[in-house]
Amino acid sequence: MINLVGDARHLSPSAQEALRLRAVAALAAGRDREDVAELLRVLLEAVDVWWAKWLAGCREALVMRPRGKPDGVHQVLDEAERAVLDHRPCVVGLSSHLWRRRLVGELIAKLYRVRLAEPGAGKYLKRWRLSFQRPNKRAVEQDPQAVQRWHEETWPKARTRAKKDGGEILFADQVTVRSDQIAGLTWGEEDRTPVLRRNGNRFSANAMSAISTKDRMHFMVFTESFTAEVMCRFPTAPRRFATGTPPTPTRLSCTFCRRTRPSSTLMNWSM
Repeated sequence: MINLVGDARHLSPSAQEALRLRAVAALAAGRDREDVAELLRVLLEAVDVWWAKWLAGCREALVMRPRGKPDGVHQVLDEAERAVLDHRPCVVGLSSHLWRRRLVGELIAKLYRVRLAEPGAGKYLKRWRLSFQRPNKRAVEQDPQAVQRWHEETWPKARTRAKKDGGEILFADQVTVRSDQIAGLTWGEEDRTPVLRRNGNRFSANAMSAISTKDRMHFMVFTESFTAEVMCRFPTAPRRFATGTPPTPTRLSCTFCRRTRPSSTLMNWSM
């Protein structure tokens, strides 16, 4: 048997568990309690406690247990949690539209007069099972009932009609692209921001694109402003196809949809 030297209180939880199990193993083998306490350099009272626990619950009574208070004990911040989940920082009197650990700490200080550093606020966010995410955008004018009607009524009718007529359903949008636009991230050396050389002359171009339910994309590039006339020219203009072979439809039915209030108005063009 190994002679463990030193105060057992300074041992790791796993080492303390091994010490207790060695002590009861020696007692079960017939060793005297005084000899076990002297050999392991622990108090005689500790040996008696371990043996009593062994008799009451065997090995399970001597295994190591998590130390400290369980997560959440005396640390319930329901009001702060609901504020983070249901409101933006600016609504509760803070200076941003997105939650950061610093703002969560400021909110807790405002509600409970307890100041937390950012790592401490991050622990609460993790305990609330929250993760750092890029939020989706929703227009404040959005009509949920109209959107639901579009999904349940308008869209099934359009899909049935396209299948019956042998047509193709397209979802269109308009975008403006600038010559100085930079999208995405890149890798570079630490403490040295990568430099992207570009032309100082700025210009822009507009594009109208439509993607189909068959993974085919149509697009048209134009320089003038986007107007109703340009929109009407898009279905009849020569189209580019990102993938696949261009189809030969006889009629194009276009459903104009606003992002906030889908409309069921249909406009047809002969092809």
